Amino acid sequence: MRRITPILVLPLSVLAFGFAAGDVICALGPSAASYKPASDERPAGDVMQLANRVNTAVKPFCLPHCPSVGIFRNATAPNAMLVVENGDAKIVYSPQFFTTAYDKFGQGAILAVLAHEYGHAMGETTPAAWIKPAWSQPLRADAWAGCALAKMDLSPADLAEGLKAVSTYAAPSHPVWAVRLPVWRAGYTQCGGDASKFDNAAAGSKGK
Repeated sequence: MRRITPILVLPLSVLAFGFAAGDVICALGPSAASYKPASDERPAGDVMQLANRVNTAVKPFCLPHCPSVGIFRNATAPNAMLVVENGDAKIVYSPQFFTTAYDKFGQGAILAVLAHEYGHAMGETTPAAWIKPAWSQPLRADAWAGCALAKMDLSPADLAEGLKAVSTYAAPSHPVWAVRLPVWRAGYTQCGGDASKFDNAAAGSKGK
């Protein structure tokens, strides 16, 4: 697999713990069957900048065992996904999907989607006392994504649009939004976010 500069540089075996090779960990589209790894390309510069914002937000919580995750664009990807392939973890996004999400919801959408996908890696490598043992893998990802949104200190508008986006674009295996939203809130408030700001932003996120 062609490598780019990963979001965080640490041994990929750290992330692969708990994941089998070839696993599609999360796909925010109807099916991952269409994905062709050979079509992976370098990410757009603006997407890499947003990914670095997510990295900076969560890095203090995972050092010294932060997961290393590559990021690629691929027109065959099911919206956005996290996959482990040959021991390497990567986020793969469809440029068409990111364009649609940005046009509909703005920059906050891309940040929230990236935070959720990276949250899956955090959930496997970064224990935290506030992460409930009963939370499933998608919920742990939501919790860390909420934490990332808090540390990025998004504007009320970007926060609202980000929550709308992740409530709209969910994997078929995700719990319903009514279950997920409190977990996003828990991560947000545990990492210093203002609860009232979150609640106001969440008022417009309906989800399924």
